[in-house]
Amino acid sequence: MKTKIIEIYEWYGVIAIVIAYALISFSVLQTTNIWYQFLNISGALGIVIGSFYKKDYQSGVLNIVWIIIAIIAIARMMY
Repeated sequence: MKTKIIEIYEWYGVIAIVIAYALISFSVLQTTNIWYQFLNISGALGIVIGSFYKKDYQSGVLNIVWIIIAIIAIARMMY
């Protein structure tokens, strides 16, 4: 059951990041929109969880960096 939940969240991560990219690419959202950053953070977190569970550390580290970038972007939007 644990593996299934991790896999579902990992798939959510992939879908969230693709949706975020599509929304930016088609000018539905701007990069300063909190929902764009939320999709990036939650999506990357899903991939991080799945990656580390599968011991796919390269993907996990890449998505940790993705999360950090999104957090910095949110912090900059608040000032």
